[in-house]
Amino acid sequence: MTISERAAQLAATRTPFVHATVVRAQPPTSAYPGDEAILLADGTIEGFVGGECAQNSVRKAALGALQAGESVLLRVLPDGDVHFPEAPGACVVVNPCLSGGALEIFLTPQLPAPLIRVYGTTPIADALIQLCALLGYDAQRETDLSGTTAVVIASHGGPEAEIIRAALDSGVGYIGLVASRVRGASILDSLNLSDAERVRVHTPVGLAIGAKTPAEIAVAITAELIAALRGGSLDPPDRSSGMVREAIDPVCGMTVTVGPATEHLRLDGTDHWFCGPRCRAAFAGKAVG
Repeated sequence: MTISERAAQLAATRTPFVHATVVRAQPPTSAYPGDEAILLADGTIEGFVGGECAQNSVRKAALGALQAGESVLLRVLPDGDVHFPEAPGACVVVNPCLSGGALEIFLTPQLPAPLIRVYGTTPIADALIQLCALLGYDAQRETDLSGTTAVVIASHGGPEAEIIRAALDSGVGYIGLVASRVRGASILDSLNLSDAERVRVHTPVGLAIGAKTPAEIAVAITAELIAALRGGSLDPPDRSSGMVREAIDPVCGMTVTVGPATEHLRLDGTDHWFCGPRCRAAFAGKAVG
């Protein structure tokens, strides 16, 4: 499977990842311009953008890019004076494990689009789904709330209170209810919400722009969603698989990101993590001696 095919597969399953591309290499390096890899949230690297020593620096920077949701140009340099072109805005790391050479690698995080669950088959619900598609959001009519960024209930009746309760219990940050102020307040009062829960439910939903038609109401709702997303109060979920663990290589002193592919050795009940197989072998040799 090619890198592009793997990327498409991950995108289809809404799995966050980082696409890494070598854009410049100064010998001696094992990577060449154009080499590519995919880095997953657990630190797994699929593809090739450098040897074991470079991989640790790439892994750590990629996980940072995934958390921030921003692309970064990574410059991996060995100890000592390296003549390499200036790259304003680049992230520079000095890797003591490198025996020579230098790399520039462009890291592009690929994050799933915000997932909006829309309840109802009303004209407002239809207009909202169409508008979300134009914005690049993933709007679906489904009951499964896993990975959901926002829920909008535009059913004008039915189990609205039950849906709100389920969305709150699932940790959905934004819940919108299409209802009048009086009817919306009545539904929320029936749920006995805490103050923290109440602030997550928007009713009447949408910005107050005087919207009247279904399309205008959909615009008001998406405008409020955009404000929440861009304002940082509504982060898309599942950006990473959890807290990133780090450890210090006991041989070279380098900070390494602990993942499935990280070199590891357990001695006398203690775990040790290494930047690459050479440091692991050197540590194991001293321990045996």
